[in-house]
Amino acid sequence: MTSLIPSRDDKFSFGLWTIGWNAQDPFGSATRSAIDVVEAVEKIAELGAYGLTFHDDDLFAFGSTDAERQKQIDRLKKALADTGVIVPMVTTNLFSHPVFKDGAFTSNDRGVRRFALRKALRNLDLAVEMGAKTFVMWGGREGAEYDAAKDIGGALKRYREGLNLMSQYVIDKGYDIRFAIEPKPNEPRGDILLPTIGHAMAFIATLEHPELVGLNPETGHEQMAGLNFTAGIAQALEHGKLFHIDLNGQKGIKYDQDLVFGHGDLLNAFSLVDLLEFGGPTGGRAYDGPRHFDYKPSRTEDWNGVWDSAAANMRMYLLLKERAAAFRADPEVQAALTASRVAEIQQTTLAPGETYADLLADASAYETFDADSYFDGRGFGFVKLNQLAIEHLMGAR
Repeated sequence: MTSLIPSRDDKFSFGLWTIGWNAQDPFGSATRSAIDVVEAVEKIAELGAYGLTFHDDDLFAFGSTDAERQKQIDRLKKALADTGVIVPMVTTNLFSHPVFKDGAFTSNDRGVRRFALRKALRNLDLAVEMGAKTFVMWGGREGAEYDAAKDIGGALKRYREGLNLMSQYVIDKGYDIRFAIEPKPNEPRGDILLPTIGHAMAFIATLEHPELVGLNPETGHEQMAGLNFTAGIAQALEHGKLFHIDLNGQKGIKYDQDLVFGHGDLLNAFSLVDLLEFGGPTGGRAYDGPRHFDYKPSRTEDWNGVWDSAAANMRMYLLLKERAAAFRADPEVQAALTASRVAEIQQTTLAPGETYADLLADASAYETFDADSYFDGRGFGFVKLNQLAIEHLMGAR
C-alpha cells in the first residue's frame, strides 16, 4: 500500500507564487498578505515537499536594486540549506509588469523584446546558480485579442529567435539546464501563442536546438481547451518531451481555476497518475521528474486554509497513486484489459520484415476478413473496464 505521508522521494514541489498568492482577482482585492520566502520554504518542508520553484519577481520585486535582489537570494539559499529543500525549476515573470502588456518575446515593440531577453537571461543565470535543472517558459502575454493586431507568422519567428538565443547561451556557458514551454490557450490574452501541447511540440521541432526544449504542460490549461490531459501527457512522454509538469484541478472549459489537484476532473486525474507512476495500462515510459503543484489556494481561505490546501494536493496525488496501484493489481482488471485487447496496440500492424506488397498479397487482411462480424458482435468491453477503474477510484474494490 502506498504511504499517504508525503516524503522527499515523492518529488512534490510548489511554486512560491502558488502558496504565496494573495488572492486578488479581477473583481476583488487581496484577502491574504504576502508570504515571506523563508516561511514558505520552512512550511513546505514541514509538510513533506522536496522543492520550491519561483519567478524572479516572486523572490524580489520588479526593479529591485542589485543589493535588494542579492539579499533575498541569500535568504532563500540559507532557508534551503537549513531545510534540505531544493529548487528544481525556475521561471521568469514576463507578464505582470505593464511593459509586457503586448507580450515579451513577441511584443510588437522591439525594445520590449530586447528588454525581455535580458531579463530572462539574467534569471537563467540565477536558475543555474540555484541548482535548477528546468527553466519554464510560460508565454502568458504572447498573443493577442484582435486578429489584425498581431502578425502571427512574425511573432512565431521572434519567439523562435528568443529561444534559439537562450539555447545558445546555455550551450556556450556549459549550463546543465533545459527549457520547458508551458502551453495555454487563453487568459490573460484572448488567444495565446502555442496554446496546446501539440502546438508547442510542432514549434519545438523548428528550433536550432530542439533537444534542449521540451514541455511543462499544466492540467487546467489543456482542459480549458477541452482536451484530455492524460492523452496529451502520454504523447509528450512518447516524444521524450515531458521535462516538467504542473498539476492542479479544473472543472471544464472556463477560466483557469487552479484548484487543488484532483478537485476538478477526478477520473482524468486518476488516469494521469497511473500514467506518470506506472506508464499507463500496459506499462511503458513513466515520468521521474518533479510533481509540481501550480494551483491557487482559494480566495476564501485564511493561512490555515492555505496550508491545508497545500497538504491536500500531495494527499490527493498519493491517494490516486494508491488507487492506481490497486487497479493494476486486480485480476479482474487484468482480465478486462485482455478482453479489451488493450495490450494488442503494442503489436506491430505489419509483421517483422513485411512490406506493403506483402500486405496487398494477404487475402486474410482484406478479401476474406470478416468485417461483418463486428455488427452485433466482437465488442471491446471498454465500459466494463471503465467501470472497474471508477470502482477502484471510489474505493469500492
